[in-house]
Amino acid sequence: MPHEFVLRHRVEFADTDMAGIIHFSSYFRYMEVTEHAFFRSLGFSVASRDAGIGWPRVDVGCEFRSPLRFEDELDVRLVVTAKKSKSLSYVFHITKVGTEPLLEVATGRMTVVCVAMDHETGTMKAARIPDALAAQIEVVSVEIV
Repeated sequence: MPHEFVLRHRVEFADTDMAGIIHFSSYFRYMEVTEHAFFRSLGFSVASRDAGIGWPRVDVGCEFRSPLRFEDELDVRLVVTAKKSKSLSYVFHITKVGTEPLLEVATGRMTVVCVAMDHETGTMKAARIPDALAAQIEVVSVEIV
């Protein structure tokens, strides 16, 4: 059962600011894209219309350590740090590819809640994570640095 997943990204020009340095908001997009790829690797989608559930973010954050620039490659490692009946929490270790020793440029975090839409009221309500998905996700027992 996976407790971590890694996806490689490349800093695109549109991801940078006027100084040519990655814009802080791009890190959040990389984390989200990595989470989506993690779900796909398990045979699921964060936007499955068939399942009738969604995964809004209820807590996100990122600590920045070193800048990235246009065309730098980075690995985003998602580590599952908590799995409750209705939520998942991750830590993201973002490293620059090709550096020795490995350079961690940022560390992010995200907590998502499984929700179902109440079509009568038009509101979302927390829902249990589907068993088929929950059974495939393991929580890391010790924080991986």
